[in-house]
Amino acid sequence: MGEDLFWAIRGGGGASFGVIVSWKIKLVQVPEVVTVFRVERTLEQGATDIVHQWQHVGNTIDNDLFIRVVVMPVNRKTQKTVKAKFVALYLGNAEKLEALMGERFPQLGLKHEDYVEIGWIESVLYWSNYPIGTSADVLLERIPQSVKFLKKKSDYIQEPMSKASLEGLWNKMMELKKPVLTFNPYGGKMSKISELDTPFPHRAGNVYKIQYSVNWKEEGSEAEDKHLDLIRRLYEYMAPYVSKSPRCSYLNYRDVDLGTNGNGNVSYSEASVWGTKYFKGNFERLVQVKTAVDPGNFFRYEQSIPPLTAWNGKMVE
Repeated sequence: MGEDLFWAIRGGGGASFGVIVSWKIKLVQVPEVVTVFRVERTLEQGATDIVHQWQHVGNTIDNDLFIRVVVMPVNRKTQKTVKAKFVALYLGNAEKLEALMGERFPQLGLKHEDYVEIGWIESVLYWSNYPIGTSADVLLERIPQSVKFLKKKSDYIQEPMSKASLEGLWNKMMELKKPVLTFNPYGGKMSKISELDTPFPHRAGNVYKIQYSVNWKEEGSEAEDKHLDLIRRLYEYMAPYVSKSPRCSYLNYRDVDLGTNGNGNVSYSEASVWGTKYFKGNFERLVQVKTAVDPGNFFRYEQSIPPLTAWNGKMVE
C-alpha cells in the first residue's frame, strides 16, 4: 500500500482513493464502570454563565472526561428562551467525577443523584438517548425509527466567546427558531498529536467544535429551501467568532455549501476552496497521494480529492 496511501485513508476520506474492504483496529482499554450525566439549564437558570465557564474549563477538567453541550431554542406560548443540555461521559466512577466537578466546574450545579454509573456499552445507548436498561440488541437495528431530512454544518472556536457574544447568539437562535448547536470540546490526547500525523488537522489551538443542525419532516423543495436558509443564516452570523483563513470545517459533516467538484473532475485550485477547510495544509499531500494512486480520478464524488490532472488530461498550473 505504501506509507502515504495508508496516511491518506486514515482521515482523508478513504472513498477518494479506492474501495477499502477491511480494517485492522487496535482496541483500547476502558474501565468496567463509567459515569454519565445529563442535565439541562435554561437562560433563566443561568445557562449563559454556565456555557461561558464551560468554554474555559470543559476541555481541561480531566482527559478522561467529555462534556458535550447541546444548545437549542425553546419556543413557548408565553416566552422564548434557550436551553443548554450538558451530556457527559467519564472513564471512572461517580465518586471521582463528583469530586472533579465540584472542584473544577461547580457552576453547573450537579447533584449527587445526577451521576449515573453504567457499563461502557450501556453508555453508547445512553448517548443515543435510549433509556437506561434498554437492551444492547437495539444497536443491531438498521432501520431508522423515523424518516426525516437534515442538514449539518460545522465550525471551530479558537477563542472562547464573551458573555455578550453568547447572548447575541441566543437571540439569533430564538429568532430563527429551528437550528440547534452542539459544542464538542477539543483538547486532551487530540491536542498532543501533530496536525500532520493524519489528514485530520484540527488539533491544538481549538477549544471546541460547533455542529449546526436542522431537521424537518415535510417533503418538497419549499420546506427544504426554508430550513437550509435558516441554518445558513446562523452559520453566517457566527463568522466573526470562529476560525479564519481558512474557516475550518469537520469532514464527517459533509457540507456541499463549501463547494463541490461538479462531475468530479476539477482543478486543484477549485477543489482547494473546500479542501483546505477540511484538511488545511494536509490537502496538498492528499492531492499528491491521489495523483499517484488514482491519476485517472476513477474514484470521485462531489467532494473527492482531485488528482493534479484536469478533466482534459493537462496538468493544473
